[in-house]
Amino acid sequence: MNKDLVKIILVTAGALLFNLVFWNEKLAVNTVLFDAFLLSALFFLYPKARLHATVNWLLLGHLISLTMVVIHNTDLSKIAFVVTLLLVAGFAEYTHRSAWFAGGSMLMNVVMVAASFVEPIRLNRGKAVKGKGLSRFIRFAIFPIILLIIFFCIYRGANNVFSEIAGKIGVQLEIFFSHFFDFFSWQRILFLLLGLLITGSILLKSKLDYFSVKEARLNDGLQRFKRTLNKKREKPFFQFVELIMGKMASGMMALKNENTTGITSLVLLNVLLLVVNIIDVNFLWLHFQYEEGKPVFKMVHEGTELLIVSIVLAMAILLFFFKGNLNFYKRNKWLKYGAYAWIIQNAMLVSSVFLRDYYYILKHGLAYKRIGVLFFLLMVLVGLITVFIKIWSKRTNYFLFRVNAWAGIAVLVLASTIHWDEFIAGYNLKRKNTVDLDVAFLLSLSDKALPLLDTNIVALQKRENELQALHNNRTSACDSCFIEQLKQREKQFKQEQQQLSWLSWNYADAYTEKYFRKRGLITVVH
Repeated sequence: MNKDLVKIILVTAGALLFNLVFWNEKLAVNTVLFDAFLLSALFFLYPKARLHATVNWLLLGHLISLTMVVIHNTDLSKIAFVVTLLLVAGFAEYTHRSAWFAGGSMLMNVVMVAASFVEPIRLNRGKAVKGKGLSRFIRFAIFPIILLIIFFCIYRGANNVFSEIAGKIGVQLEIFFSHFFDFFSWQRILFLLLGLLITGSILLKSKLDYFSVKEARLNDGLQRFKRTLNKKREKPFFQFVELIMGKMASGMMALKNENTTGITSLVLLNVLLLVVNIIDVNFLWLHFQYEEGKPVFKMVHEGTELLIVSIVLAMAILLFFFKGNLNFYKRNKWLKYGAYAWIIQNAMLVSSVFLRDYYYILKHGLAYKRIGVLFFLLMVLVGLITVFIKIWSKRTNYFLFRVNAWAGIAVLVLASTIHWDEFIAGYNLKRKNTVDLDVAFLLSLSDKALPLLDTNIVALQKRENELQALHNNRTSACDSCFIEQLKQREKQFKQEQQQLSWLSWNYADAYTEKYFRKRGLITVVH
């Protein structure tokens, strides 16, 4: 069978499977069924992909993420599942080394999916049944069908038994078509089209391999090259440098002038950052104390966002200075020393931001943003290390972004192995006597946290009484009626589970359901 036709059959089958397993369901065990089909079809269409180590490593990360979808069923695990699936397809279908370019190729697949789907049909149209033969068949069938209808009506009126049988058949056909059109409602048809889009984007390789061609020209190692002045001036980056430095950006002394400017800039920036780091070491590292009556976010959290921006900007400044031929300039030793000092000082600043977040967590407990800051700081440290390697080993920006992308994917997959909502609830409730419990936030966490909240219902009641006493109003709109809100969450969980089938089974919901069954609070019947 023609390979293009096989692709269309697989995409159509995948869309139908998507429609069957995901309609009115959540991503759970049904994801395993759909993913097994997609991976089987992908490696059937592109068998050489399994020979590549990158594909196999990505496949391992993808299977971990898939497992976490079934076990934890968190949004993070679902994001990791989708990202790794797209990357597996991108590296299986195209020649790539960087996740960024593979992602670009998959985006191209999405944009061109309609053309990729229609083109094989157009090419195989000549091999199919000819249009003239089909039209002749229809014309020859019209008269016999008319005769059949006429005599059917005559026999039905003349024979009671035949009429009764025909009536029963008519009722069954009516039931069948009512269910048929229920199944193929407009919403279901649109959902089927979504399945076609998703399956086609993953399985159908676009003929436009723009990102593969572009990446093939890029290398990890920097190379010294000579450009004419006119060609340099065509570059937006050079235009920006020329705008700042004027005539010093061109001519025989251009590299010397850029080196001098870079050294001066890094010396000034290092001195300024040294002052900030000394203040942080004194205030945060050595002599930190919570001041009575002063909000913790004023002492600790305020300014953290700006410090993070400053670190990212610091890395951008180093990329600005260590561009092109300046890496090969013989007298750039002090520029490199300034860059290394700048990297080390920014690493210290990362530590200070970490301490700010740590102190905030000690006082107020865990929350999404506070955990997010920790992961972001981890990625910033990786970024600083790779910038150091780039300068030390004369690497390209392509190397920098490629390595950091892989680090990001690894962090995403590893982070998906933890159920953060349950972790947050457990951490905060264990320290209910030392942290300020934000019960409203805890009640907004996913269903997996409900058993922990129910177990600590006394602590919630205590916090509710404290807040109501603080506002001196027990008959208000009851934003702090936490027990009532918890019972409402349990009721919603029960209703949601009753609407789902076995396709939506996941360990997180099964764990919560089992807990409430033991307590006799709810009875869930699928």
